[in-house]
Amino acid sequence: MPVPAVADSRPKLHAYIDIAVVVIVLAGTNLIAHFTTAWANIVTVPIAAFVLLALMRKRGLGWAELGLSPRHWKRGTVYALGAVGIVLTAVAIGALLPLTRPFFLADRYATISGALIASMIVIPLQTVIPEELAFRGVLHGTLDRVLGVRGLFAAGSLMFGLWHIASSFGLTSGNKGLSSIVGGGVLGQLAGIALAVAATAAAGVVFTWLRRRSGSLLAPIALHWSLNGAGALAAAIVWHTALS
Repeated sequence: MPVPAVADSRPKLHAYIDIAVVVIVLAGTNLIAHFTTAWANIVTVPIAAFVLLALMRKRGLGWAELGLSPRHWKRGTVYALGAVGIVLTAVAIGALLPLTRPFFLADRYATISGALIASMIVIPLQTVIPEELAFRGVLHGTLDRVLGVRGLFAAGSLMFGLWHIASSFGLTSGNKGLSSIVGGGVLGQLAGIALAVAATAAAGVVFTWLRRRSGSLLAPIALHWSLNGAGALAAAIVWHTALS
């Protein structure tokens, strides 16, 4: 009787090992991307995402577990279009309202050309697609093998929030609307980081819901892009109209 019990525990043990490998690789990737060279910042996350994808495929995760099965493309497209429509409407309203307009004054998107390059090239290729492959694809697939729905949502979203700590260090200094609320200095920076982690963790919950609901990465990729890409374009437009 003890032998079957040991045998039955092996698949779960292997799944936990897979989770540990994914988390360690993501943590190392984050540190390399943000604390080494500019080139590392550009290429590290995309490379790590595809390496993890290949590794977990070799470890036995199927295309459906990774959100990449063709049979879910149609459903994923429907949810993707709905998500983009909602975000574009919300961003347009936010950019027009005097109360929320200052939050779009991010220094890095002060020009239309820069925002277009960021929105159509940099954001999807360097951020959105690699992050969704890593988090709602590989990490989601490994977590889903051993955790229930609540654990999957909690763990995946928390890790996605923590992923954004390093990228939030200069958040308040580069956003006039946010710095006017949390202030400057060290305390303002810490408050900005905490808000960024909370906001991205909350976004992770929505991305995970879309991933589970549609069965496809198309929906969270579309929502992620529309939040970042449309936000960049709206910021450039707000800057342009504010200066004109």
